[in-house]
Amino acid sequence: MKTTGTRPRPLHFIWPILAVLLLHACTTTQPMAPRDGLTGMYGPANGGIRMQARTYHSDTAHSTLYFTLPTTDLLYKSTGEGAPFRASAVVRYEVYSDWASRALLDSASVRVNDETTDPADPKELIGTLSLRSNLPSVCVLKVQVNDLNRDAQGVVYLRSIRGKATTAQYFLPVDQRSGLPLFSDHVKPGRALKVRCERLAGRTLKAGHRPADGSLPAPVFSSGSRMSGVSGADSSFTVSVDADGYFLFTPDRAGIYHFHQNDSIGKGFTVMVMGESYPIIASAADMLRPMRYITSVQEYDRMAKAPNVREAVERFWIDAAGDRERAREAIRIYFERVETANRHFSSEVEGWRTDRGMVHIIFGRPTSIRKSDLSETWTYGEENNLMSLVFTFVKRDSPYSDNELMLERDPLLKGAWYRNVESWRNGRIYSN
Repeated sequence: MKTTGTRPRPLHFIWPILAVLLLHACTTTQPMAPRDGLTGMYGPANGGIRMQARTYHSDTAHSTLYFTLPTTDLLYKSTGEGAPFRASAVVRYEVYSDWASRALLDSASVRVNDETTDPADPKELIGTLSLRSNLPSVCVLKVQVNDLNRDAQGVVYLRSIRGKATTAQYFLPVDQRSGLPLFSDHVKPGRALKVRCERLAGRTLKAGHRPADGSLPAPVFSSGSRMSGVSGADSSFTVSVDADGYFLFTPDRAGIYHFHQNDSIGKGFTVMVMGESYPIIASAADMLRPMRYITSVQEYDRMAKAPNVREAVERFWIDAAGDRERAREAIRIYFERVETANRHFSSEVEGWRTDRGMVHIIFGRPTSIRKSDLSETWTYGEENNLMSLVFTFVKRDSPYSDNELMLERDPLLKGAWYRNVESWRNGRIYSN
């Protein structure tokens, strides 16, 4: 069996935040709004803005939308006489009752301005928008940013859950020094994490650790799902939330840490502890592991045991592509897909090792995405065309993650799988 991976320049954001200027916000209650396709929900197309966003509920009546923009994706202009350089963008959210709805329940926008003497200096711009308290307890947010200096945008889709149960959105990881929000629940080992959870101020939370699952997803045509089982929790402890609604936590090993209020672990907050660079592909080991999708067991083992793993990986791609330029492009696209998978599909395992991550790496960006609270359908080609490829992912009830979707595997996908794996092995990039 063969299974798949690549290495682009890292797409990481720089911390700490160096500038945020939020000007005006406005709210509207238009009865209808057109809905576009969801193909942009897992990262922008070339030239887009890689915005990140998350919601936080301080209680059942107060919710905040946080967003961050990398300045490297914005166009800074000057008056023609050098510094200062200025960027300007508008961030807008729209609220819908569910993924398929066209009825706009609410919207608001904010303008973000930044000024700098060095537009090449990478920063994050962080801002907030308050959500109305009378919105449905479960709804869908479309958050879009438009660069006012050029034709570029980015979009993020979020499912907001604000109910009586203490879900993950009642927790907000923040930078320990600045108090500014973090946009990922993935923590580096040994790094202190500060978590805001005002609803549980003064409470004691139970927590447990579960070792990392090292398995790979089975191919899209297989009768199985993952290639090995998942271990249970191996330790437990407690944390105390202070009167201001914060607790501190320092993970000492890789795996999953889950925090909850009582004996039921169905609700709560999960922290994933990955490698030092995650979700970035920064080391030879980071590059090698996702390549298992497109290598044989013998090829993979040979690279893993090579004196210089990075050189062995590069040699694989050069041999596949036939020359260094084609190899460089294949590497860039393959590992861009790995990093995109890490950012969007991480659940109980790294994003590249999920079913959606595997399909995204091998097949690329789908032509269309249809989504509900229980499933996603990715189509490559025209919808309702018998020649198109269709992948359906069904939500799995997990106590640790709300982002776990399992592929409905189909033996009829075997030919498509091997054709695309072989394309990668020949240095040809499958791109929708």
